[in-house]
Amino acid sequence: MPRTAAETGPHSQTLSRGIRALEVLAEARTPLTIAELSTALEVHRSIAYRIVRTLEDHALVTRDDSGRLQPGAGLAVLARSVSRDLQAAALPELGRLAAELHMTAFVAVWDRSDCITLATVEPQHSGATLAQHPGTRHPLDRGGPGIAIQSALGQKEWAVRAPGVRYRTEADESRTRGYALSHDEVIPGTASVAVPLLLPHHRPAALAVVYLSADAVDTEAIGAALIAAAKRIARAVG
Repeated sequence: MPRTAAETGPHSQTLSRGIRALEVLAEARTPLTIAELSTALEVHRSIAYRIVRTLEDHALVTRDDSGRLQPGAGLAVLARSVSRDLQAAALPELGRLAAELHMTAFVAVWDRSDCITLATVEPQHSGATLAQHPGTRHPLDRGGPGIAIQSALGQKEWAVRAPGVRYRTEADESRTRGYALSHDEVIPGTASVAVPLLLPHHRPAALAVVYLSADAVDTEAIGAALIAAAKRIARAVG
């Protein structure tokens, strides 16, 4: 069915800025001021303020005691409905991986030219941990999850499904090995191990853990744990 003029016409600049504001706040390591948000959005502070007020009305943004901005509880309600069956199947496995490996475990899905974190679990009682917040994005051609997804698809299919996005030669090595490795690509000083998650009726995804690059780890054992967890997730999703 042909799309209407409204569907094919110009995008809403206001809506786009609001969505971008949520992305900026989700990616920020600490709460932001209005000034910092307006700088990130490249808009005047008055425009940023109006965007924030609208998002606050829907509980998508909240302020701390100092007035700084951070994602609101309303986002959690929206997030629970995204790939609900995958999240339900993945969370127990993420908890198990985080507890056994003492690393932050997460699922990342392919979203256009990015990987976006869908669900994450941090280890308990293990001192300093690396946070990987749901909604965090990073370029698809950088980091373990992207390499893992590429390894599952192969170069020919990748060229068809993601033209213009670099195919990593490491993906072929990862397919042979069974898991992908990444060092200092997304966040300096961190490393990740990831395996692909290709499930019916879902976008290509990856199951991964992230840890400090300086840590001495057995990547083969981690890869084996991820592969086993990915199989259990696939069985649970059906």
